[in-house]
Order: sequence, then C-alpha cells, then structure tokens
Amino acid sequence: MTLEQDILSRRTFAIISHPDAGKTTITEKLLLFGGAIRDAGTVKGKKTGKFATSDWMDIEKQRGISVTSSVMQFDYSGCRVNILDTPGHQDFSEDTYRTLMAVDSAVMVVDAAKGIEAQTLKLFKVCKMRGIPIFTFINKLDRQGKEPLELIEELEESLGINAYPMNWPIGMGKEFLGIYDRYNKRIEQFRVEEDDRFLPLDEEGHLAVDHAMKQTSYYSQAMDDIELLNEAGNAYSRDKIDRGELTPVFFGSALTNFGVQTFLDTYLQFAPTPQPRITEDEQFIDPVEHNAFSGFIFKIQANMNPAHRDRIAFVRIVSGQFDRGMNLTLARTNKSFKVSQSTQFLADDRETVNTAVAGDIIGLYDSGTYQIGDTLTGGKKTFNFEKLPQFTPEIFMKVSAKNVMKGKQFQKGVLQLVQEGAIQYFKTLHTEEIILGAVGQLQFEVFQHRMQGEYNVDVIMQPVGQKIARWVENEEDVKDSMHSARSMLVKDRFDNKVFLFENEFAMRWFNDKNEHIKLYSLL
Repeated sequence: MTLEQDILSRRTFAIISHPDAGKTTITEKLLLFGGAIRDAGTVKGKKTGKFATSDWMDIEKQRGISVTSSVMQFDYSGCRVNILDTPGHQDFSEDTYRTLMAVDSAVMVVDAAKGIEAQTLKLFKVCKMRGIPIFTFINKLDRQGKEPLELIEELEESLGINAYPMNWPIGMGKEFLGIYDRYNKRIEQFRVEEDDRFLPLDEEGHLAVDHAMKQTSYYSQAMDDIELLNEAGNAYSRDKIDRGELTPVFFGSALTNFGVQTFLDTYLQFAPTPQPRITEDEQFIDPVEHNAFSGFIFKIQANMNPAHRDRIAFVRIVSGQFDRGMNLTLARTNKSFKVSQSTQFLADDRETVNTAVAGDIIGLYDSGTYQIGDTLTGGKKTFNFEKLPQFTPEIFMKVSAKNVMKGKQFQKGVLQLVQEGAIQYFKTLHTEEIILGAVGQLQFEVFQHRMQGEYNVDVIMQPVGQKIARWVENEEDVKDSMHSARSMLVKDRFDNKVFLFENEFAMRWFNDKNEHIKLYSLL
C-alpha cells in the first residue's frame, strides 16, 4: 500500500453529546465491531466490576461519566478508524473543543426521549463553525421517546442544519420492531436471530416478502412517514454532507447493539478522509501533497499509567508519515530531537507504534517539553498550525497542600495537571499563593481527586468565587497599585499579568479610571 492509500484509509472522528445520551456506550459497541475489545463493559455496570473501556480514570468509573477525552483505534472494513470519545459534561467542554480541532468529522448522539439538549447544541455550534461534517445517531429507540418526525424537526430547527434520515424506526420502546433502511434498501429487524435480521424491499420500497410485520400499525405508520420524507424531505447531497450543511441521521439502540453496525458501515463510506489544516500564516497543509511529517498537540494527559507517573502528549498527524526514531522539530522552540518512545491507544491500553500516517493520533512521552497547541514538523521548514481555543475561567479557588512537608509533590502535581489544560494556574503577585481557575466546579473536584489519588497529596481548597478574568495587552503600563480587593492583580503560569475583577461593575470602574490599560479575554 502506498503512503497516499494509507492516508486515505484513515477515518478520524469525535463522538459528541449531552451527558447520558449514550455516547460512551456507542463507542464501546464500535470497538466491539472493530475487534478492539471482546466484551463491552457498560458505564453503569458498577456491580459487575465492568466499566466502559473509554472511561479509564477512577473518578470516571465511580461517577459513570466521561471527564477526559480518550482515543481509541481499530481496523474495520479496510479503514483505520480513530475514535475520540469526548467528555459530555459542560465543565469539560474546553477539552472537547480542542479535541474537535483534531478530527475530520463528528458523530452526534441524541437521546430519542430528550431530543436536542444544551450541551449537544453548544458542541454542534463548534462543529458548524469549523465546517466539520456531522453524522447523527438518534439513540435509545428501545425506550419510549419522541416521535421520529418531531425529532427530525427539532434537529433542523435547533441546530439550523438540514437532516437526511438514512433509516427510519418502525415502532418504538416495547413496540420497537426495527428500522427501515433507506440507504441499503432493506428492513433490519430488532431482536431476531442473525439469519433473519434483514428483510428485502421491492422496487416500490415495500416489504418484498410476506411477513407478520406488514400487518402492524407500526409498519403502516413508518411507510407513511417514508412516503412523506421521499416527497417533501431534504434531497440527499454528498457535497452538503462534506460541507457540514446536511447531517445523515441514523436511528438505533446502542445498549442493545441495534443499528450500530449499519451506522458504522455507512459512516465509513461517507466520512471524510484526513483533511488539510491551516497554519498561522494561512497556508493549507495537505495530508498527501505535503510530503514531510507535521502534526500538532491537542491534549496532554498525566498519569495514564499511575505506576510510572508518565505524561503523554496526544498528537494529531496532519501530513506525511511518522516513524519511531525520526527527528522532529518543535516549532515553538525550533529545537530538534529524536522520538524514540511513541504509542497508540485503546483508552488506557497502549502499545508502541512504529509507523503512523496523516489522520492518526499518536502519543509521545513528555518530560515537560510540550505544551497544548505545539506544532511538530519533520521537514527542514518549520511553521505553526493555528492556535487551539482556550477558555477564560469563570470560577477560582486558592489551593494549598494540607501537609506542608509534601510541598514538592504538591508543586509537581499542580504543574502537571495544569499543563493538561482543564484548569488554569495563577499566583498572587507578592505572596505567591496559588489560585486555580476553571470553567466549571467539577474540574476542581477532579483536580482534588487526582491530587490525592495520583500524587498522594491532600489539598485545601478555598473558594475565591466567580471572577471576571482579563489579560492585559500593554503590561508595561500596569502598576502594582492597580491591585485591589475588587480588581485582584495576579500572574498566569507564563508570567502574564491578569486582573481578576469581582464583577462587571468593578471592571467598568477600573476601565473608567484606567482607560489606557487594554484588557482582553480568551474565548
């Protein structure tokens, strides 16, 4: 296989959804089809000791939620599939946003009973902003939910995107009989033996064989809906799918493993191959045409193996081929080094990877060299890919070690967890007390849990409350006297000056008094 064929066989996507829509369950089932796991654990199966393969942190297993993006890779039907399972919880949306920069398409999981929820809407907007093709899986058809036409209408109105149902449910909940597969022109039956799973359709699109399903009102209703979709629904368009303007919609039930393989087979036919990425100077780096290796770090994770206290930098390969032992250049520092330790993933299971190509996600062992957003190149020419999003934190905590004798472990733990990007580090100007900032409260709980579990350090956390953080363009004009209880002056981990304002009124008052100080926020 040539390098170009190798690259074009890659499919790299993120799974996004509101919490509890079934995102992690569908990930497990996809891994099952890819032969990556033999037995799918369920997120809620705590009594059996089984946990979702993609949820590897202790806190994820205890709470039954995903709080960090994980990467899984498998081969299926001639494709190398890279799945990035993202946190559904809104407090971790920054991790999800950065993950979306590293994929070529997204699979949006929607709960049939709840429809479009707040976090789904938020993540969808990021996909649309970036023009990422979106495939929709409407889940939990084995439970009673909203009418399918109502779900499609809600999808289109809430998200401002056209939908094309690739299949259609026949019944729902206890009366769920199967799906009418518009694309493959067949009916897939629910809860039947494998040999009886598919029923053929005739040229008019009706059941081609005598079957008891024909006599049910659910079949009649589904056929009426199909007729309506054929006459008044959106036309199928591959171009619109590629541009993120039309979402193919699939119905199924991840928990009972129904409709998932049909989705995967169809998705791989339509999902985009590795796409070009843009540099800071607006050059497009094409995965195939740009021969030299290039990639960017979108995530850093500490202690994936607590026994070794290691750190892994997740790299999305944008162009060319990676070979273990090759020399890479870190564009930020312009320093070159030989990469001898590289890995690929199935959640927390890892194996050494010797070769990887554009579209793949690999892990590089990190001794503190890398930062999120770093560009790595293998050719003579260095450049930087466009910056990854960073959020302005909204809530703040003073943090210190309960036992002062554990100062060294405390400093190391704080530094490593901050470098992952979920929490931000600040220190007061003169007393150098550590203040952490986050988008949501759960991030602090995860921080506290991991400090205790991974670094054996109990921490004291004192709420500083909600603040409005603003960075300063003209730092040289900032004076220490501008610090006050209502406009606290601190430094971030790169020693940039930042004001933490008590509220909007305090910020306006500061602006009125110091018009020459130019403030800005992150995303």
